[in-house]
Amino acid sequence: MYYYYHDNNYLFSLSDEYNFNKISEEEALSNCCCLYYLIKIDKNKSKKTFAVSACSDLYIKEENIDILVLKETKETIPEKIRELIEHRKIKAVNTSYAGFEKCFFMEEPRKKRVNILALGDVGSTMLMGLKLLGGESIDSIGIFDRSEDKIKRWEYEMNQTSLPFDYDCFPEVHGIKKEELFDCDLFAFCASKGVPPVGSSVKDVRMVQFEENSKLIKEYAQMAAQKKFKGIFAVVSDPVDPLCKVVYEESNYMLNPEQIKGYGLGVMNARASYYAKKELKFSQFLTEGRAFGPHGNDLIIADSISNYNDELSSELTKLAVEANLEVRKTGFKPFIAPALSSGAISIIHTLAEKWHYSSNFIGGVYMGAKNRNTPAGVEIEKINMPQVLFDRIDRTYKALEQIR
Repeated sequence: MYYYYHDNNYLFSLSDEYNFNKISEEEALSNCCCLYYLIKIDKNKSKKTFAVSACSDLYIKEENIDILVLKETKETIPEKIRELIEHRKIKAVNTSYAGFEKCFFMEEPRKKRVNILALGDVGSTMLMGLKLLGGESIDSIGIFDRSEDKIKRWEYEMNQTSLPFDYDCFPEVHGIKKEELFDCDLFAFCASKGVPPVGSSVKDVRMVQFEENSKLIKEYAQMAAQKKFKGIFAVVSDPVDPLCKVVYEESNYMLNPEQIKGYGLGVMNARASYYAKKELKFSQFLTEGRAFGPHGNDLIIADSISNYNDELSSELTKLAVEANLEVRKTGFKPFIAPALSSGAISIIHTLAEKWHYSSNFIGGVYMGAKNRNTPAGVEIEKINMPQVLFDRIDRTYKALEQIR
């Protein structure tokens, strides 16, 4: 390994190809409290930065769904580096990207500013969740909608929602102008068009929305790029996974791929837990289960990651996928649980650096898995995975890759 010192930061790499000030291993590891790992992989199919969460991350040649699998490495690695990995104090920086030197920092925890676009069914319900649950993570919530009356209404209603005698425990809500949408740490896209009416025969409502919502989100991807937005672009509208890819491409790749996250998998996990509570045969999901993939037909529910049963997992997956149709049978659109489980709760957990479900860039594809945002970057959970489960994930990954 090669070690460097640059602008008060300690760096290391497996290759001796950088023009930074070279130092000894002893000097670097005896003085550093965090490290930046210089790695060069295809920037078209990899994140600009990510948290090194296992020693195997130091040796990846390309980014793909293998990052979901916990692997051992036979390489000899200094104990100090192992300790820093264990505490998520190593940030991988992909030197294939221009301006990678600007990534040598780890953000200190602080309350974040959230801005929401569109106050329809999902946006307004998510706003209520963020207001009531986000006091420890959110500094303020900006809201914008094409209807000025909607902005005024929700500003009135939310700021008149308070605990008695503790009037500052909830984040303040304020109306913003369109040009202020990206003056924040997290921008939540909740605009939507083309939702099939209740009673329609459409089975996968989300994909029907793709064409129209792609047109809507394009404008805001370009605006984020023009504003040189550095925060999280949160896609809440369906279908979140392919829309994340649209944002990345329509920003002309000015946004880093890890800045874009899709919020749809949280409710699929919650729906699986709903059925796991109702039927004993699925109960191990509540302590050992996982969800992978998109908010839609290619969803993968694993009943257990330690005692995986493919038949039960497939059955539970089907129940979770079709749960929205059960709500539609009651005569109502199924937006409350998605707005809260996928939207408000998952966004709050993102800001609080907690484990949650959302879609992230993996080898050129946005796909959902358990993950968290750390000061060192995005960490996607690695697990010991049976081959049959990996094969299911691989099929979903390839299906998402084909969506245009």
